[in-house]
Amino acid sequence: MNLFSDSVKATLRAAGLLAALGGWSAGAAQAAGLIEIDGSSTVYPITEAVAEEFQMASGGTKVTVGISGTGGGFKRFCRGETDISDASRPILKEEMILCAQGGVKYYELPVAYDALTVVVGKNNDFVDYLTVEELKKMWEPAAQGKVTNWKQIRDSFPDMPLKLAGAGADSGTFDYFTEAVVGKAKASRGDYQASEDDNVTVQFVSRDKGALGYFGLAYYEENKDKLKAVPIKANASAPAVVPSLETVNNSSYQPLSRPIFIYVKEKSKARPEVREFVEFYLKNGGELAKEVGYVDLPAEAYELALENFRSGKLGTGFGGASEVGLKVEDLLKREGKL
Repeated sequence: MNLFSDSVKATLRAAGLLAALGGWSAGAAQAAGLIEIDGSSTVYPITEAVAEEFQMASGGTKVTVGISGTGGGFKRFCRGETDISDASRPILKEEMILCAQGGVKYYELPVAYDALTVVVGKNNDFVDYLTVEELKKMWEPAAQGKVTNWKQIRDSFPDMPLKLAGAGADSGTFDYFTEAVVGKAKASRGDYQASEDDNVTVQFVSRDKGALGYFGLAYYEENKDKLKAVPIKANASAPAVVPSLETVNNSSYQPLSRPIFIYVKEKSKARPEVREFVEFYLKNGGELAKEVGYVDLPAEAYELALENFRSGKLGTGFGGASEVGLKVEDLLKREGKL
């Protein structure tokens, strides 16, 4: 699933990003080597864009990027099968244990912000906004088999079947959405169209007036001709906020904006091509993230991440669970845990 490759490549080359970004020299990377990356489909478009540019600059290093989902990526990473794991949420406690058992130490590096976007079809003419409490009513485990009609969500909504689609249980998007909306990661009803492929959600929602789904902002931007983004109220008295670059940057889109990450295996850092790829990512990933529909981090965050990587600061700043609303700069200053 290469959502952005042709358009992104054309845009980046036209913009001269190889020469302009980060002062990268083609001779800086090793001529040989393979860097293996797997994990989140949300982080994939950024990593793929970075990989394309790095491969052209490095003169021989090959970078492969898979999309097993955040959970699937960590399983491979903790077995030592990959160099880097893309993740749309922090490493979980059970994954920390798995990595410790596999002898895998790692660097946790945020690379961009994403905004989980709640979507309905273009033909939906009644959803003007939703509160987090209304989303919880739809998605909590107790709703399974019971909350099946829009009128159950709000009296003013029509008597129409409620059909839901979203991320599968192996996805970091699923973990973050359930944490932010229901209050507990992985706590969700099971009777919905679940998929690791966000294009499945796009097709499901766009075809049915009564359907609702969620995924990352970039997938909405790619499909805004078929879908509408639903403004979200953090509580009943809060303003309704639409996800956008601006509302993520100013922290008004809550609680569904989040940092996304790459995790780098300590042993892989010893290889020059991996070290150079990660530095290239942190120097240039912000610009490339914007090109593919994400929100770049503050400059200070990339500088802190690069400093942590160079100085050998291992581990996660989270300790095994997501934290909604955490500033990336504060995260990067925490002591790491393995």
